[in-house]
Amino acid sequence: MPLENIFTISTDEEFNAMALKTFQSQYNENLVYQEFCRHLGKNVSNVKTIEDIPFLPIEFFKSKKVICGSFTPKITFTSSGTTGSEVSKHHVKNLELYENSYLTAFRHFYGDIEDYCVLALLPSYLEREGSSLIYMANDLIHKSKHPDSGFYLDDLDRLQKTLLELDAQNTKTLLLGVSFALLDMAEKFPLKLKNTVVMETGGMKGRKKELIREELHQLLKNGFGVEAIHSEYGMTELLSQAYSQGNGRFFAPKWMKILTRETEDPLTLQKVGKTGGVNIIDLANIHSCSFIATQDLGKVHTDGSFEILGRFDHSDIRGCNLMVL
Repeated sequence: MPLENIFTISTDEEFNAMALKTFQSQYNENLVYQEFCRHLGKNVSNVKTIEDIPFLPIEFFKSKKVICGSFTPKITFTSSGTTGSEVSKHHVKNLELYENSYLTAFRHFYGDIEDYCVLALLPSYLEREGSSLIYMANDLIHKSKHPDSGFYLDDLDRLQKTLLELDAQNTKTLLLGVSFALLDMAEKFPLKLKNTVVMETGGMKGRKKELIREELHQLLKNGFGVEAIHSEYGMTELLSQAYSQGNGRFFAPKWMKILTRETEDPLTLQKVGKTGGVNIIDLANIHSCSFIATQDLGKVHTDGSFEILGRFDHSDIRGCNLMVL
């Protein structure tokens, strides 16, 4: 199976085989990842299972050019950051691969995008360049082909009218929004929606008091009159997303896998059901690094779903001496 043919994976055995092939390829072609692996004494001869694969700390995307081989990126996605802070850079060789990843995953969890009107409420992301979320939202808007699909930056009054009209027409609608903007909408224009998927992408961005997920979702459920709040889990350094259709339980597509590591020993994986640092295998990251140790804390469940429970603060992160590579 070619490395780029990841979207046909259907079993754990196929995923594991593809992950090991990807590791071998990225060890040979990604010099940053290779050097990291060598410092840990890991190489293609002693990595036999996916549990043996080293996970690159996500901070490397801020300080290094994490790519396989040499290429001119079609686009470079960047993370949001405070003024003067370093941001993550994800150099993307193949945009079609990214598009296939989010379109295939969306189709699996929600059906054909052409069945939806897509309304995006992402002000903090629209205000800067290089957001992978904006790229995805813009493409979903375009591919939905609905005349009311679009970005609603600060025009909450127009968004309310559009939502009410679509709901009255029984139109399947996706409202994709950053948390603080959805809260603003819910507070100013309480609604009772029957045909709308309200999906938050996380992030108060310093605009509002941080809320625990249950509190946030309850406020949004009350404000939009829906039974569940959906969530999207993705990040600049990935080319795949996981989705929650309620209760904070995320499911990843077949080419993406979540593992957790011990908080005191970042090189040791946790058992299922234990809280730990979130490690991600994203096989869509063919041209950068598919094996990433994030700064999120989470828990994986026996059914393969996972929860995000918070983030490490700097005092929690262990093994940072590896960052000097």
